[in-house]
Amino acid sequence: MLTLLRPLPRLLAVLGLMGCVAAPLPVPRPRPVIAAPPPVALPETAASAAKRIYFAQVQDSLLAQGLLRTDGGGADTPFSDRILAETFLKIALYNEYTRTNGAALQQQSEATLRRWQSPVRVGLRFGASVSAQRRATDSARVASYLQRLSGLTGLPIQLDEARPNFYVYFVSEDERQELGPTLRAAMPQLSPAEVEGITQLPQSTYCVALTQSEGASSVYSRAFIVIRAEHPDLLRLSCIHEELAQALGLPNDSPQARPSIFNDDEEFALLTRQDEMMLRMLYNPALRPGMRLPEARPIVEQLATALRGGAS
Repeated sequence: MLTLLRPLPRLLAVLGLMGCVAAPLPVPRPRPVIAAPPPVALPETAASAAKRIYFAQVQDSLLAQGLLRTDGGGADTPFSDRILAETFLKIALYNEYTRTNGAALQQQSEATLRRWQSPVRVGLRFGASVSAQRRATDSARVASYLQRLSGLTGLPIQLDEARPNFYVYFVSEDERQELGPTLRAAMPQLSPAEVEGITQLPQSTYCVALTQSEGASSVYSRAFIVIRAEHPDLLRLSCIHEELAQALGLPNDSPQARPSIFNDDEEFALLTRQDEMMLRMLYNPALRPGMRLPEARPIVEQLATALRGGAS
């Protein structure tokens, strides 16, 4: 903790040296601290209300099918060191989207290993439609999850509203459509088509994460996450878990990833045991940003065997 020492006024210092007795200074009365009133959420629009109803139905349907599991995987989802290694390579060393002519197409392509090297400073941003109670809940959940991610990766990750390099926006349908200028300022490498892909997000996409490196580097320097404010509780938490973890360097999804949140089947809502191991592997010093698949594979296989104790 930094302690600042205020120098005595010059006059008092001189009086003390002369042996004079200075008249006591009046003690100022402390001013009462008036807390800022909590933000009042704006009324829900028709477009936002329709999305809220729709995503509540989506969550109910998924839960009725036994999906959105929160147990992290159990006896019914075994995985070996070989499966862990192959899953990691598919999730960490492939892109889910391929950038073509300034647009992001959902087409997987091989990539380099990417991750953060500097501390991650997360800034939470809420649209005016989000109530004070909802903001408090989301903030607490994100802060708790950041501690977990930091423990898994060894990377300093914490909330920092003053100078974030990793933004998380909770916005309604209408508010997201107005995010264009904010997106361009935070992620200057985005093309107009990519910005439009966020502002006009299709209903089938629950949430989205964007990452950015400087030039051709494989070291992340910025991230921008958008989560729909209309989501019910578990879908909302699921978006927090998946998008924040993906923005740390696990950008792909795979139908073979199980148990994992990096799978579009929605079986798991929250980070699983295998996902935790993949984050540990990603930030192990034996791997480094810029590695390609042939170079990374033998190291990944060794790390997976160490984590699973040779279980195959």
